Amino acid sequence: MLTELDILLKLLCGALAGIAVGWQRTLSHKSAGIRTFGLVGVGAAAAAAIFSGELYGAPHPDAASRVVQGVLTGIGFLGAGVIIRRENDRTPHGLTTAAAVWVTAALGSAAGLGHWRVALTGTAIALALLVIDHSLERWVQGRSPRDDQSSEGNGSGTKAGTESGDSSGP
Repeated sequence: MLTELDILLKLLCGALAGIAVGWQRTLSHKSAGIRTFGLVGVGAAAAAAIFSGELYGAPHPDAASRVVQGVLTGIGFLGAGVIIRRENDRTPHGLTTAAAVWVTAALGSAAGLGHWRVALTGTAIALALLVIDHSLERWVQGRSPRDDQSSEGNGSGTKAGTESGDSSGP
């Protein structure tokens, strides 16, 4: 049976994972930020803690799996809401933010189930991936920053070297 302290720690860990990821998205001027990600993290942690059955002292073997599947599926719809395509631009925007929302739900679920190392390590890895500079992406793709500057005014409406057009928008 979970104690009140156990529940508090699980919810706080889920919220902090979301806040950390949301902080990075806020610093990048994305529409989903600290509040959205914090709510996703704490909500996923609460769902995992409540519906896994551990709260009542009689966890069902399949309960945690079903809860996590439901949370991640539902959050997928929230993530889809931040992906947009602008008029005259075929590149979708907001893919990184959508992926970050989904990852935050997974991290919150891990926290809610008491998998502290997964939640903390996953948060650190997610933050590292989110702060990777676009110049590293350009290097991996074999382009120089100068290539991006010359293609910005090409009239195509897209910026080369940005991850799925996620340099602007949500």
